[in-house]
Amino acid sequence: MNKHVLRQLKGLQIGDLVRVDWVDASIGKSLGSGSIDVPVFSYGVYLGCLGEKHKHIVLAQNGFRYSNGIFDVDYTAIPVSWGIRVNLIKSSEVNAATAQTLLTSFLQGRSRILKRRKTNH
Repeated sequence: MNKHVLRQLKGLQIGDLVRVDWVDASIGKSLGSGSIDVPVFSYGVYLGCLGEKHKHIVLAQNGFRYSNGIFDVDYTAIPVSWGIRVNLIKSSEVNAATAQTLLTSFLQGRSRILKRRKTNH
């Protein structure tokens, strides 16, 4: 577990806008040259550090709000052990109530339902 990143996460609240620098997995050929490390940076609304076996930093990147108040959330889940640093961009970018609804929607695993026309064959 990356203790430096965990310390940075302790200062965050759900709803904060953050940038997470991390290193992704990579694939390649043994004859190729270059770095194994693939640096990545992700921006999003912090939803928490979640996971039972392995903790992940969960960022909401798009939230589609439906009339019933539920969101369909596009998210990135970054293993904490892959993290390099977490930068707070803006505190409370999303208010506490909306942040909690985003988190609840994420945990429920909601998805957009597309209504299609029925056709008779």
